[in-house]
Amino acid sequence: MGKRRRVVERRTKRPAVIGGVIAVVVGGVGLGGYALYGGGAADAASKAASKPVKTGPLSATEVQTTARTFLTSWQQGKVPQAAAVTDDAKACVRLLTGYAKDAHITGVKLTEGTRTGAKVPFSVKATVSYKGVSKPLSYDSSFSVVRRTGDGEPVVNWHAAVVHPDLADGDTLATGESGAPPIKALDRDGGEITTSKYPSLGTVLDGLREKFGKKAGGKAGVELRVVRGAASEKAKLSDKTVLELSKGTPGTVKTTLSPTLQAAAEKQVTTQKNASVVVMRPSTGEIYAVANSSHGFNVAFQGSLAPGSTMKIVTSTMLFEKGLITPDASHPCPKTYKLAGWTFHNDDDSEIKKGTFKMAFGASCNNAFINFAPKLSNSDLTTEAQQVYGLGMNNWAIGVPTFDGSVPVQSGAQMGASLIGQGGVRMNPLNMASVASTVEAGTFHQPYLVSPTVDNRTLAKASRTMSAKTQSELKEVMQYTAAYGTAAKAMAGLGPDYGAKTGSAEVDGQKKPNGWFTAYKGDLVGAGVVQAGGHGGDTAGPIVAALLKLGSSL
Repeated sequence: MGKRRRVVERRTKRPAVIGGVIAVVVGGVGLGGYALYGGGAADAASKAASKPVKTGPLSATEVQTTARTFLTSWQQGKVPQAAAVTDDAKACVRLLTGYAKDAHITGVKLTEGTRTGAKVPFSVKATVSYKGVSKPLSYDSSFSVVRRTGDGEPVVNWHAAVVHPDLADGDTLATGESGAPPIKALDRDGGEITTSKYPSLGTVLDGLREKFGKKAGGKAGVELRVVRGAASEKAKLSDKTVLELSKGTPGTVKTTLSPTLQAAAEKQVTTQKNASVVVMRPSTGEIYAVANSSHGFNVAFQGSLAPGSTMKIVTSTMLFEKGLITPDASHPCPKTYKLAGWTFHNDDDSEIKKGTFKMAFGASCNNAFINFAPKLSNSDLTTEAQQVYGLGMNNWAIGVPTFDGSVPVQSGAQMGASLIGQGGVRMNPLNMASVASTVEAGTFHQPYLVSPTVDNRTLAKASRTMSAKTQSELKEVMQYTAAYGTAAKAMAGLGPDYGAKTGSAEVDGQKKPNGWFTAYKGDLVGAGVVQAGGHGGDTAGPIVAALLKLGSSL
């Protein structure tokens, strides 16, 4: 299945990491075990203290001598000697020891490239052997020579990436059986899903392998992989395959993805930088497409972003259910509104002096929502999101890792901000597609990528359903927005069985807001975000609308 990418779920089975001494073969010469400790470093430090500290730029001779000492020592298996010419001997010893013992890398040949100043590139050729299976390994890396703090001696600036460019500090290399067998993923029509056909689906395939590799009847292969350390785990990086020694036997997993819509989604996200989109079927929860213009992290499923005004769908649900407003009731949207010491502004300082709530929803006028804050309790929006929309419960089971939205209980100005999708509210396109799906269907159907019948898992449920009256009111304001409001340009020609909501979410440090858009057309829903793109109707809107138009013709 190729190299795995970032997912939240991680393997639990790894090759055992055993400490101690090592015996390696490098350059065709066998070396016995040797001690990895001693007082040499302390003696050297004591002597260095009496010498003047070297300063100034490194000479070519200093760089060359340090580089060759390091590379020659490493190649010959003399780990302490190699570590002695680095600025972190302990980390170097640990990683180079594991390079031979845990990664099972032998026959190491290191070839220095052309130096550029203090930077030294080099190539690695070696062999990885595990339980009778061997495969050649080759890659390029580099390091820089710097002056050591304290005595100014030239040393290798140590980072794990020196050993292999895929390593972050704290990571290690290990060879053994892969944690999960490979899979053959199929779309809803039975076609095979590959990253060559659908570049966005690398993380999805990784997630499917983690979840269904064993359940689908596959057999694990053997691989050299990066085993992540604590810092990488915190950054939500998963183990990564470096070299596959044997492929194993794949199991087969069928998904709900539509080949037509997935291919179209892949194309649509390339029209904007940092775009993500999800398409699903409201009546069942089946996910038809997921795509991201950036392939390193699945923002569409795992992103955690303020959803801006698309959150007004949930806020409006709460207001309608409480009887605080109706679509056609008169409700002004002032240019500014003060709440708990904050002054809230509308986009472009617009205002609606005499209008209806429906007009304010269609124009996405912020203060028509925030001015309800005094009539609400701090937990009202959180309760609505959880009970009706199934958000923020951390219990979705779609078949791959997801972030299920977060609507924390807040107070004061932050509570007011949450009503317009700012404050502490966090969502992704999957969450907002589900919100629009709940409106269209009238009840929450947890999205899923793999049928629950495959592994008998239980899908999440909402504790209650909105009333038919509330659903009708929501469809009225969303239809108005699609026909006459901020979504009208993107949704042109898709009516009349449609509805939409745009959003713009301000982000600290960004010149432009994140643009959001969610909409339905019959029994099809799409939602998307373009980070730092600007208004949702102009950025994410055309992406979502194009997919709804295509889907409605299938």
